Amino acid sequence: MPGVQGGVERHCEALYPLLAGHNGVTVRVYRRKPYLRPDSRDARFDGISFVDLPSTRVRGLEAVLHTLLATVHIAFHRPSVVHVHNMGPAFVAPLLRLLRLPVVMTYHSVNYEHKKWGSIGRALLHLSERVALRCCNRIIFVSRARFDAMPQWVKNKSTYIPNGVDEPHLNVGTDFLLRHGIHPGQYVLAVGRLVPEKGFDHLIKAAQRCHALSQLVIAGADDHSGDYRRRLEALDSAGKTILTGYTSGDNLAALYRHARLFVLPSLSEGAPLVLLEAMSYSLPILASDIPATRQLPLATANLFRPADVDSLTDALARTLATPHPARYDLTPYNWNTIATATLSQLHPSPCKP
Repeated sequence: MPGVQGGVERHCEALYPLLAGHNGVTVRVYRRKPYLRPDSRDARFDGISFVDLPSTRVRGLEAVLHTLLATVHIAFHRPSVVHVHNMGPAFVAPLLRLLRLPVVMTYHSVNYEHKKWGSIGRALLHLSERVALRCCNRIIFVSRARFDAMPQWVKNKSTYIPNGVDEPHLNVGTDFLLRHGIHPGQYVLAVGRLVPEKGFDHLIKAAQRCHALSQLVIAGADDHSGDYRRRLEALDSAGKTILTGYTSGDNLAALYRHARLFVLPSLSEGAPLVLLEAMSYSLPILASDIPATRQLPLATANLFRPADVDSLTDALARTLATPHPARYDLTPYNWNTIATATLSQLHPSPCKP
C-alpha cells in the first residue's frame, strides 16, 4: 500500500484512509519492503503511519516472517486493536491474545483452495483458519456465502461486510491502449493476478474458439516464477491475447472504460473487487458460476460453468452477438458505508481481550 496488486491490498488502500481520523482513530500499517516502489515508499496518508519490515519473497515464508516481525513490533507498541487480513497471517492470533490485545480478522478468501499451495501449505492454512476462527475476537466476512457456511458459534462473533467500489473514472483517454496495440471498444477484458485459480487459461482457450472475439486483454502481473504467464502465452495460438502486466490508476480505468465485455473466469474467489469495478463501468459481464459471483446482482445469463471451456465459449459468442451496456445496483458497496460498519467491529469495546 499504495499501488500493490491484490484484492486484499486494494481493500486496505480504500478502507484505511476512511477509518483514519474518525473520532481520533489512527492507523498503523505493516508493509513488506520487497514490494515497495519508490513512489509507494514515500506515500503519505493523513492519520496513517507505515512500518516497513524486511521480508523474503519465497512463497510460503514471506507471510510467516512478515507476520512474526509485525507481532514483535506490536508487542512493544501496543495498539487498541489489531486488524488481520485473511487466515494465513491470523496464525498469530493466540500470541496477540496472550498479550491481551483484541484481534479482528477480515476473512477475504479460502486460501487453501488456491492451486499454488501444495499439500503441506494447504494443511497449514486449514490449521491457521481453525486457529483464527477460535482465537479472533471478531471476524468480518467479505463473502456472504462464506459467512453463511460457518457454524453458529462463529457467526455469533462475526458479521458480513462486503467489499466496496469507487466511482468510475469515465474521462480517460486511449493512449495506454494504443501503446499496447489494443483497439478501443473491440476487446474483451479480464483483470487479476496471473495465477491458476483465476482461470485465465480457460478464457484464452475459449477465445481461440470464439470467432466473434477479435482481441482479449488480460491485465495483471505474474506471481513469483512467471510459469503461468508463459503457459498463457503458449495457449494463445491465434494471437488474440494481450497481457499488459500489472496495470493500475488511469491506465486500468482506460481498460475498463473502453472494453466491450468483462470476463471473470476464476475458479475460486472471496469477493472479487475487479468484478465490482467492471460493474461500476456498466460493462456487460460474464463470470464463473461460483459462490462469490452468485452473491452479486448478476443474472443467470451472466454466469458460465467454471473451468468449462465449452460453456465459456458459448457464453462469449452469445454475449458478443448482442452487447449492450448494463446497469447494476451497487448501493451496498459504498466504501463510506463499509468503513463505518468496519469501524464498529474494530472498536475495542465489542472485542475485549
